[in-house]
Parts: sequence; structure tokens; C-alpha cells
Amino acid sequence: MNFYKNHLQSSNDLVTTYEATRAGFIALALEKNRKATPYVAEARALQNMASLAKTPNELLDIKDIEAGLLIASGVSDKARHHFLSEDKLEAIHHLINNFLEPAGEKFVEELIFRFLLTRGDTLGGTMRNVGGALAQRKLTRTILSTLTIAGISYHWQHLKSSQWIDKTEEDADIELALRGLSWRNDKGVRTLIYNLTIPIVKNNVDLCLFNLSPPELEITKYQSLESYIAIGELKGGVDPAGADEHWKTARTALERVRNSFSKAGGVPHTFFIGAAIENKMSIEIWEQLETKILSNAANLSDENQVISISQWLCNL
Repeated sequence: MNFYKNHLQSSNDLVTTYEATRAGFIALALEKNRKATPYVAEARALQNMASLAKTPNELLDIKDIEAGLLIASGVSDKARHHFLSEDKLEAIHHLINNFLEPAGEKFVEELIFRFLLTRGDTLGGTMRNVGGALAQRKLTRTILSTLTIAGISYHWQHLKSSQWIDKTEEDADIELALRGLSWRNDKGVRTLIYNLTIPIVKNNVDLCLFNLSPPELEITKYQSLESYIAIGELKGGVDPAGADEHWKTARTALERVRNSFSKAGGVPHTFFIGAAIENKMSIEIWEQLETKILSNAANLSDENQVISISQWLCNL
């Protein structure tokens, strides 16, 4: 059965609409503002404490602002941990001599500008991965809803602790910290793992669905080819300009998966979910669906398609 035809009738159905693209950019902007909030609060705290100094050099005498001064000097949090005390002092002196003293009585204002400049770079690096994070959250929440509506209980794996946690009545926001999900359907136990390096492929893929429980996966170390039911790529970038590149990356990854498993005698389903799908891409994806190269595909910006492919995954 061609399950994708539950939500797709032609390649046109895969194309991201202008309205969906706009909504995607708005979602990214809101997330950027959310992630920027701690940095703005840090800048306000630094401004308040630095205002005690009458001259730039007096900043060195204020307790508890060394980290803020280093950030304003252009030193990232990661780099700061590798600095010796004399390195830190040198960086701060460079900031004071070259930027704060020339600013005169507005040296505190200059300090805050430079602090936010470095924090902006940090935020920019974080935002490069935000599209993927938002995509994973959206898909996860839809899968959780699908399971709940079907009356199926589940366990979920915490991203940082790697602990598996039982479903509770209150599961709001667990998609923010979820790395894996496990449930039982009519065919047996199913476990979905995000961002996994498959041993036989030696490359990372976005989603893997197994017919083993979490403890069994730990024992097999993901080496059992027969345990792989479906492998998918999830691309959450919303910019149409990068859509084709995202598809090429996903297509290459899935080709590598199919080739590796084929040589070893395995045939898992492969699928693609993308937020930005342009017309040329949609035609190629549709052709792969029709020729059974891909088992399923969906546009992440279309709620009905996301629900349909979630149901497919939950029932494999």
C-alpha cells in the first residue's frame, strides 16, 4: 500500500506555500527573541554593576564582572575556559585601552555594546541549528498526540540524562528535551531515536525507528540490521533559498543508507520530511515515492501531512 497517498495526491501537494514560508520565518524570529532574552538580562546586569566605575580601569576592581568583561573583549564562553589568569587580564586590558578609554564618559555604554556584539555571535551560532530543533519538536509533539489519541502509552528518553521516563498525565513541553520515544503497537515494541549514527552506514541520520525496546537497543548497540524498520531525514530550514541544498543533503544520506543496508541484506523504509520544499524538489521527491525509492514524505508546514506521516510511523 502506498501510505503517502493518504496525504499526497501529486507533487504539488509537497510544495511549501508562501503563507507557510512566512509563518516559518515568524516562528524563527519568535524563537530568536526567546533565546536572546537571557543575553539581554545579562547585559542589563553588567551595565548595572559596571556603572559603579568612574573610569574604565576601575572596572577591574569590581567583583563578579570578569566574565562579562571577557565576553565584551570578544572571548567566548568556550574559549574562556582555556585562558590562564594572565591571558584573561591581557584581553581585558586590550578592551579597556583600545575601546573603552577612547569612548570617554560613555565607556559603560561602549562596554555593553561590545558585550552584546559577542553574545550576538553566540546567538547566531545557536540559531543555525534552531530550524532543526523546531522541526523535531513539531514532529515529536504530533507523534505524541497520535499515540495519546490512540490510547497507546509510551516512554521517552531525556536528551541530557539519557534516562527513559514513563508517560505521565502532564507531558507538556517534553518535546523540548526528548531524544527518543518508545511504544507498543499491534506489531510489537517500537522505539524511535533521533540523531543517531548508524554503525553500518557510519553516518548520522535524523530519525531511526526500531522493532526493539530501549534495553534491547542498548544490548545490540544498533548493530542488528533486522531491527531497523524506518530511517528518515528531517529538514526544518524554512528559507526557500536553501531548500534544494537541504534536499540534496537528505537525498544523499538516504541513498547511503539504502546502499549500505542493501549490501547487507536489509531493507528499511526511508522517508523525508521537509519544511521548505520547492517545485523542482517536489517533482523529484514524488518520483522517488512513485518508484518506491522513498516509502513516505511530507511537508512539515502542512499539519495534515505531519499527522498522516506520524500515524504511519506509529503503526509500522
